[in-house]
Amino acid sequence: MEAAELFKKVRKIEIKTRGLSNQIFSGQYHSVFKGRGMAFSEVREYQYGDDIRNIDWNVTARFNHPYIKIFDEERELTVMLLIDVSGSNQFGTQKALKQEVLTEIAAVLAFSAIQNNDKVGVIFFSNQVEKFIPPKKGTSHILRIIRELIDFHPEHHETNIAEALRYLTNAIKKRCTAFLLSDFLNKGFQDAIKIANKKHDIIAVQVYDERETEMPDVGLLRVKHAETGKQLWVDTGDRTVRHRYRKWFDHHQEHLNDLFIRSGVDIARVRTDQDYVKPLMNLFNRRSARR
Repeated sequence: MEAAELFKKVRKIEIKTRGLSNQIFSGQYHSVFKGRGMAFSEVREYQYGDDIRNIDWNVTARFNHPYIKIFDEERELTVMLLIDVSGSNQFGTQKALKQEVLTEIAAVLAFSAIQNNDKVGVIFFSNQVEKFIPPKKGTSHILRIIRELIDFHPEHHETNIAEALRYLTNAIKKRCTAFLLSDFLNKGFQDAIKIANKKHDIIAVQVYDERETEMPDVGLLRVKHAETGKQLWVDTGDRTVRHRYRKWFDHHQEHLNDLFIRSGVDIARVRTDQDYVKPLMNLFNRRSARR
């Protein structure tokens, strides 16, 4: 992609997602994703009603008068974005490709994080980790992430979510909040997500297209698997074929629901032709209600 075209796309996404973050998500983000704990700030003289457990006995003995320790919430978090860049996300039949929606959601989350003085890092993955951007702060860092999202070309096209989760567990030593953004058409990551969620706070964001839920009746159609390149002819006019396709998708969604519940992972689902603000707000509200 030409530099001028890339800059234009980055700027467009920055304006939209920064605005959404400022107007909608920043307050919710702050209330839902707390810091690691309380950090010591200062000491002051004891006042009636103060918690005696916070008395600083060394300072009290020195001045012969009770003093207490004051603590501030330690806000800084590390936020990791695990972004699926496999071939199946280069698909969309309505307003946008799945990859474009993933990019915007990632940008909104990143801007919400830096507004709260959090670090943001990224793991791009296909069937292996394609790129790791270490967590940092700052707007320039977020713009670099957006540029990579728009113009990143993976070496592989298949998907292995388990590999990305294992990499996260090994690469990030301290507990972090990790958003796993994918269409989740890949299976076999049950054990990896359970292990990762014990160390970190994993949140799943599934982006899918309407045509993945139901096959249209358009007659004989040649289709190509976006990840393997395999091609085959499908008779979409056959009601049985369409029914089996719908049944497979419903069964797969039930499998994901069960997996995330058993793993203790929250999920938001976003369809490519629908606004992603409401699903993300619902996710934040659910988490906030549990606190």
